[in-house]
Amino acid sequence: MSSFPESRGKNGSLVEGEFLFTNEDFQQIAQILHAHAGIALAEGKAALVYSRLAKRLRSLGLRSFREYCALVEDSNEVDERQAMMAALTTNVTRYFREPHHFDHLRDVVLPPLVDRARKGGKIRLWSAACSNGQEPYSMAITVLAALPEAANLDVKILATDIDPNMVAEGRAGIYREEAIAPVPVDLRRRWFKKPATGTGDRWEVADELRALVAFRELNLIGDWPMKGKFDVIFCRNVVIYFDEPTQERIWSRFAPMLNPGGTLYIGHSERVTGPATQIFETTGLTTYALRSGR
Repeated sequence: MSSFPESRGKNGSLVEGEFLFTNEDFQQIAQILHAHAGIALAEGKAALVYSRLAKRLRSLGLRSFREYCALVEDSNEVDERQAMMAALTTNVTRYFREPHHFDHLRDVVLPPLVDRARKGGKIRLWSAACSNGQEPYSMAITVLAALPEAANLDVKILATDIDPNMVAEGRAGIYREEAIAPVPVDLRRRWFKKPATGTGDRWEVADELRALVAFRELNLIGDWPMKGKFDVIFCRNVVIYFDEPTQERIWSRFAPMLNPGGTLYIGHSERVTGPATQIFETTGLTTYALRSGR
């Protein structure tokens, strides 16, 4: 990563504000984020980094970004590194985002899987960057539309995210009215209910959805402890934040996690690149399947 051509602001600070934020501070934070989360910070993100992390400095009673960098570099400060990554990652999601994927899942992928499940086989789906749960619950609604008895069969959806706050929200399964607005009215009535306490504009996912989805923390550039394979993987709008070598490693790691003929859905601005292009073939818009024989 290159350095800024020159410092900005007074005292060599990149951003005007209450804390000194130098080019060296930015580079150190960028290196930590890349090493621990795979995310590449563009140099134009200095103001964003400052605004999001200044809150952490105030909360911790620190006087400078230099102190903060020293803190997160400490090998014992796992919690604060996690807090930093959560502050700097983007969690944009909504129910049935990129709806063509859910149409493809319903019409092309699920029919043979439904037959397998009804004969005693298992179905496994993975939402690999689940944010606050709206993607995996959209997957669950789609599965239940095709297989209403799914909760009583060997059907599971794994939902993982690097941010423990997002995992906790997904596990809670409670959303504001505007969050569930993209869900068609008939499905909203079927799969959401008012929470037992504190109704207001909040809605809770139905027990049948909750039964299908298991939420876990997972770093996509870290270890993947799952032993079984998946029929479907959703990994959308996350690797766009990685540099190209990291993206290529992620695509290649997905291949052995899929059953033969398994499907990978990626984000609208993403493309499978590198060695994985020899493993995956396009089967739809930002939709890939393992090539035959893999």
